[in-house]
Amino acid sequence: MLDIQNLHAGVDDKNILKGISLKVNAGEIHAIMGPNGAGKSTFASILAGKEEFQVTQGTMMFEGEDLSELSPEERAHKGVFLSFQYPVEIPGVTVTNFIKTAINQTRKAQGLEDMPAGEMLKQIKQVSEMLDIDRKFLSRSLNEGFSGGEKKRNEIFQMAMLAPKLAILDETDSGLDIDALRIVASGVNKLRSDQNAVIVITHYQRLLDHIVPDFVHVLMDGKIVKSGTKELAYELEEKGYDWIKEALK
Repeated sequence: MLDIQNLHAGVDDKNILKGISLKVNAGEIHAIMGPNGAGKSTFASILAGKEEFQVTQGTMMFEGEDLSELSPEERAHKGVFLSFQYPVEIPGVTVTNFIKTAINQTRKAQGLEDMPAGEMLKQIKQVSEMLDIDRKFLSRSLNEGFSGGEKKRNEIFQMAMLAPKLAILDETDSGLDIDALRIVASGVNKLRSDQNAVIVITHYQRLLDHIVPDFVHVLMDGKIVKSGTKELAYELEEKGYDWIKEALK
């Protein structure tokens, strides 16, 4: 599904990613962990196509297409979804109207007509119940006045409605209490299938108690320096990152 080879990228002539190679197959969950400043959020932003970042070397192939040739909108229409670390507020646009517009724009890009209103409302009801979202929440302006947990839950709601092929969760656990964390993780797990894949970017092992990854990768100084199974996350929780730095010397 996703095949990244020797990816170098940065911003304002600063090289942040320094040769990342990663393969993600359909049905897999990959966790990317690392200290602050390692390049984790930059990696997510580059996959999603944020224009302030430049790829200087390497390739990012998604289902046989070069992502670097596609705009952020085209990537979204192809099935790439990014859950933002800091979601933006959009006053005057309700959660429901935002998701209706997003879904129908994707359908339009695929040559399909708008989703019938009845089908859309039925799907919104099912997903909101799955994520334990109050229906009143859906009539609020997008992220305006939302708590950290509400913003993250809304991101997962969007993901569930859009049903992307590749979901990139950038520190979705940031600011969540344990109950909200479980609800968000439950939503991710229910959406998992052999037709999609998830990249989870996190500082903490606690999220991986609820979203169990197939692979864990450690990103340091712009490179993946170690990969393993979920046991690697427990080792990082116990030892931190210094032992990896020492091993690399």
